[in-house]
Amino acid sequence: MSDPFFHPVSGFDLPRFAGVPSFMRLPHVPLDHPRLSEVQLGLVGVPWDSGTTNRPGPRHGPRQLRDASTMIRAQHGVTGLRPFEMVNCADLGDVGPNPADIPDSMARITAFFDDLRGHGITPLTAGGDHLTSLPVLRALAKDAPLGMVHFDSHTDLFHSYFGGTMYTHGTPFRRAVEEGLLDPARVVQIGIRGTAYDSEDRDFARSVGIRVIPIEEFHARGTADVMAEARQIVGDAPTYVSYDIDFVDPAFAPGTGTPEVGGPNSHQALEVVRALHGLNIAGADLVEVSPPFDPGGGTAFLGVSIMFELLCVMAPAIAGAGPAAS
Repeated sequence: MSDPFFHPVSGFDLPRFAGVPSFMRLPHVPLDHPRLSEVQLGLVGVPWDSGTTNRPGPRHGPRQLRDASTMIRAQHGVTGLRPFEMVNCADLGDVGPNPADIPDSMARITAFFDDLRGHGITPLTAGGDHLTSLPVLRALAKDAPLGMVHFDSHTDLFHSYFGGTMYTHGTPFRRAVEEGLLDPARVVQIGIRGTAYDSEDRDFARSVGIRVIPIEEFHARGTADVMAEARQIVGDAPTYVSYDIDFVDPAFAPGTGTPEVGGPNSHQALEVVRALHGLNIAGADLVEVSPPFDPGGGTAFLGVSIMFELLCVMAPAIAGAGPAAS
């Protein structure tokens, strides 16, 4: 049973529209907080989109996600799981980026997650564009490469953009493989679709052994079959989960910079995460929520609902193995 200090504020005690919004109404525990060492699962915002190459806006994602997350309650509606009673959860605040300097921002992000790792905290991150995942992986995979389950409509495996720019939201996992942060034989990318510049990213995936499951295959086989294969690919070793909101069809998640039609619906968006139960998850992220493209906030609410699903598959593993599991 977790410490009540780390439980969210109930809507029965304070209306959901009142108070300062934190992720899921959890306590705010910054890195200098005296109880940081007691946190087991930390929610982190990375308000940064300097890797975006077309429509910006994900830098505003964490703030809108926090606001939307006040609607998340303490118990899973299907499984009955109560994750906040299983492990000590907290909102650890935001990594402060340098919006004018990509390398400096990545160094700041890596340093922040290095600190969390040193405290034995498993992170659940809200971006930010998808380049955010690279500096997080630099911290979490410092000792050994991780596997990865990646939900997206894009592979993010391109070599470079604009004649040699190596760090964009279309290149993070190419860099992660090159840097030895990911074991490509234990990486699966699900939902890939849309028009393409060329086949360079798919060619790279084939050359290193990354399994790409296009959206047509996902729809033909169904969630259960595809996720059974994903679980087999990553196995029992430590695995990162990266979830780009544009995995979901833009009819359900319009607030993103690079939408692609033909994707899963919102129910399938939750189903795929539930199928991760029991995996050895070293960390996870939800990225590319862009509030300017969805003023109504439905994308952010779907985003935090996905984050709650991730929390519900991470918490039992942490509770069973202790904070060192991260």
